[in-house]
Amino acid sequence: MKAILQRVLSASVTVDKEVVSSIGKGILVFAAVAPGDTEKEADSLANKVVKMRLWDDEAGGRWKHSVQDIEGEVLCVSQFTLLASTKKGSKPDFHGAQGGPEAKRLYHYFLQKVRDGYNADKVKDGVFQAMMEVALVNDGPTDKATKVTLELNANPPPTVKGPEKKAEKKPAAKTDGPSADGTQ
Repeated sequence: MKAILQRVLSASVTVDKEVVSSIGKGILVFAAVAPGDTEKEADSLANKVVKMRLWDDEAGGRWKHSVQDIEGEVLCVSQFTLLASTKKGSKPDFHGAQGGPEAKRLYHYFLQKVRDGYNADKVKDGVFQAMMEVALVNDGPTDKATKVTLELNANPPPTVKGPEKKAEKKPAAKTDGPSADGTQ
C-alpha cells in the first residue's frame, strides 16, 4: 500500500455536485492498494498515518505532533493512480494497482484501522471508485512557500545511508616478466 499525506487547514470531497465529506485542520490521505497487499500492509500504513509527526510543538520544536496530538481530522480518499507506472511512453500503466473487490475490501480495512487507531468521529472518507472532486487548503510553514506533503509506503524499499562511495581504480601493476598467458 502507498499513501500521500498532505497537512491541510481544510479539505473536502464532492461527488455529483454534493459534498460527501469535509474536514478542518488535519491530514488528507490519498491511499492506494497494490496487488499482493494484505492486512499487514494496511495495518502498517494506518499506524503511520495516525502517528506521523507533522506539526511543531508550542515551543517551536519541529515535527513534534501527530494528528492525534493536535486533535485534528483525517480525510481518506482512495486513489489507485498513485501506483501508476510511467516508465514507457506517455500513457500511464495502472497494472501496479489492485483492482475490483479486493482493492475495495483492503481500502475499507485500512480506513477502519485509521478510525480504530485514532477517533472514528474525526476520520472521514470519500466514495470508493466514484468520480470525486477533492478540494484542499494546504497547511505549511508560514515563513516559507513549502507545504507539507509526504509519501508513505507500507513496505518501503531499503534506504542507503550516506553517500555511496565509488570504488577507486588502481593502475595495473607493472611486471618485469611475462604474464600468466605468456605475453609481456
